[in-house]
Amino acid sequence: MDLAYMAALPQEEFAKRRQRVFEQMQENSVLIVFSEIEKRRSNDCAYPFRQDSYFWYLTGFNEPNSVLILAKHGQTTESSIFVRPSDPLRETWDGRRLGVSNAAKKLQLDRAFSIDDFQTELPKILAKNTALYHVQALHPWGDALLAKAQLNVEHVLCWKAMLDEMRLFKSDNEIALMQQAGQISALAHIRAMQKTRPNRLEYEIEGEILHEFNRFGARSPAYNSIVAGGENACILHYTENDMSLKDGDLVLIDAGCEFAMYAGDITRTYPVNGKFSQAQREIYEIVLKAQKRAIELLIPGNSIQQANDEVVRIKVEGLLKLGILHGEVEELIQTEAYRQFYMHGLGHWLGLDVHDVGSYSKDQHNNNRNSKVRDRPLEVGMVLTVEPGLYISEQADVPEQYKGIGVRIEDNLVMTEYGNKNLTSAVPKEIDEIEKLMARK
Repeated sequence: MDLAYMAALPQEEFAKRRQRVFEQMQENSVLIVFSEIEKRRSNDCAYPFRQDSYFWYLTGFNEPNSVLILAKHGQTTESSIFVRPSDPLRETWDGRRLGVSNAAKKLQLDRAFSIDDFQTELPKILAKNTALYHVQALHPWGDALLAKAQLNVEHVLCWKAMLDEMRLFKSDNEIALMQQAGQISALAHIRAMQKTRPNRLEYEIEGEILHEFNRFGARSPAYNSIVAGGENACILHYTENDMSLKDGDLVLIDAGCEFAMYAGDITRTYPVNGKFSQAQREIYEIVLKAQKRAIELLIPGNSIQQANDEVVRIKVEGLLKLGILHGEVEELIQTEAYRQFYMHGLGHWLGLDVHDVGSYSKDQHNNNRNSKVRDRPLEVGMVLTVEPGLYISEQADVPEQYKGIGVRIEDNLVMTEYGNKNLTSAVPKEIDEIEKLMARK
């Protein structure tokens, strides 16, 4: 594994993205994208800064309080950025700034201004244009700046669908970074398996995961890590991570790093003591069979919905065999009786955001990841997760041995011309492989 890969995209890639935006903008229009701002944590302390994904996608610039403006007038296009001015005193306290004089050349943009001059310069940029591309309520600080400018434009358009569609298809450079995110995340899960034992606290295992992220250059998780022992695994977004891991329980870990802004997202479920009980094995094997079949089906030309239909059938048949569900397969599928044990979707887009943007439906306006309509054919360059699960609470009316068992298995797939490539296959998921790895700890 080559972990010396540069954690950055070349500026030429950001420039090409901006050019693609220009090509889609209507004549005499201006497109505005605001950066993220620092968020207060407590008193005068801020959370670690993380750039807005859309702003990063078009600039590769990682400072707050910035604005990108793309203007198209006739055959002429112009890109401008507003940034914080250089300030030696503030930089002594808070860190270096790129500054106005360096911004245009460094970021391969046409012009750069101080953010302090936004109110005076924006009307000049808009003077000959009749349409404004802007997403309201995405960044309130940006909406406030626009309100102060008192702009008078004929049409306000939303750029979100345009950029969502662009972000859905990853370049070779992006896929290389996501491969790194997947590999680092895999190493963290392997470490977690090796370090798990009865009576350790969930957050101790979370610490082992974060240690591995940092060791390989991923300074933060892509989302709040889930380390869920026992019935905590039946809480889909459990993040308290403060309970003791019990001998005889399973632990479900959903964790992925953020590497060079791109997310990894892996889930594995394994026994705290290193050995699956018979009941745990039976539930796990249903989920594993479903995931393997889904991976076979998630290839260009097929849809997430097609794969999920197969996953549902495998789970219903498996739960019927164990006496957890009762009735006929077709009726149980039709009435969605399985949803008390499998209540989420099969997967989601992955990229700059762990739940990345893009439409899941042939209807391009349907980009809600919670929608049941996921009939869009997969295409080369898309990256998604595949994460079937089964969650049987202590209160469920099922045979006693299955109560409190939660299992999810998740990997990251990139669509290729040959089918798919699993970016996270380094983490064991076969029962024998997991038990062998944990026996070596």
